[in-house]
Amino acid sequence: MSAVARQPAPATAHFVVLPDLAAVAAEAADRFVESARAAIAARRVFRVALSGGTTPSAVYPLLCAEPRVSRVDWSRVEFFWGDERAVPPDDPESNFGTAYRMFISHLPNVRPEAIHRMQGEATDLQAAALAYETEIRRAFGVRGDQPPVFDLIWLGLGPDGHTASIFVGSSALRETDRWVAATWVPARRMWRLTITYPVINAAREVVFLATGAVWLLDAAAGGEPSAPKPRPA
Repeated sequence: MSAVARQPAPATAHFVVLPDLAAVAAEAADRFVESARAAIAARRVFRVALSGGTTPSAVYPLLCAEPRVSRVDWSRVEFFWGDERAVPPDDPESNFGTAYRMFISHLPNVRPEAIHRMQGEATDLQAAALAYETEIRRAFGVRGDQPPVFDLIWLGLGPDGHTASIFVGSSALRETDRWVAATWVPARRMWRLTITYPVINAAREVVFLATGAVWLLDAAAGGEPSAPKPRPA
């Protein structure tokens, strides 16, 4: 079983349960297009944070092809990332690299300055997190502590319940002030960069793409995921 969990407003969650990955990919692609068109019509720009993980790889080809690709003015889209692994952009594990190869490089009229990637290859990831927060501030034109309002944040859900790179046991789980954090993931024994809850919660729309059966069945039924530990998502 697969699903798209859509959060149109901070206090509202809407589950769409679909039969397979292909159906999830089509639903997610349509949701992306609808969100982009609405944002561009209302504010003349669409600011989206893309997801890592495996599910987006099924969605990207759909967004690059007709009928969806021509329904979006890609010159008015600004691309950000929800998280990144501590790898160079050309590494197969790079979230940016995957999105660029499979998606962004195939789109018409994308402005290079509208591609805002995390510097996962930086030797100082704490500085890279601060630099990305600064880039977000600049792109959104925001000052002070009020977090940016993304039009869409696209997130996945790992089998352990993590989203973005907010894992059980990671320092990012407790972050309430910084918008971007460098976090050590104990379960994976690796560093990552991730946006934090203040940014996720401020978005106009958050879409979770999840595939699997056990915990999703519980959540879709309105219950709690069947896991012994609290989960980030």
